[in-house]
Amino acid sequence: MEETNQQGQINIELSEEMAEGVYSNLAIITHSHSEFVVDFVKLMPGTPKAKVKSRVILTPEHAKRLYKALQDNIRKFESMHGPIKETDPTPPFNLNGPTAQA
Repeated sequence: MEETNQQGQINIELSEEMAEGVYSNLAIITHSHSEFVVDFVKLMPGTPKAKVKSRVILTPEHAKRLYKALQDNIRKFESMHGPIKETDPTPPFNLNGPTAQA
């Protein structure tokens, strides 16, 4: 639930269950003219099936804000900890899904 106080700040509540988070090692991104859909997937080695653990639907404007926020946070992280090593983003098997991945 979001509430706005007198200074225009937003107070955001985070439930205990949501605070635990969900592990994901693959994101599949699709889009239409009006929305971006990001499916966060958990791939397990040697398993022919993968489960979508969470789906987030964004407007194009919010997707761009998220993109910029991720860029900024990655830059800050790398300035403190060094470059993030990139590995081959291709899953170990074909999921027969959309090709855009992160």
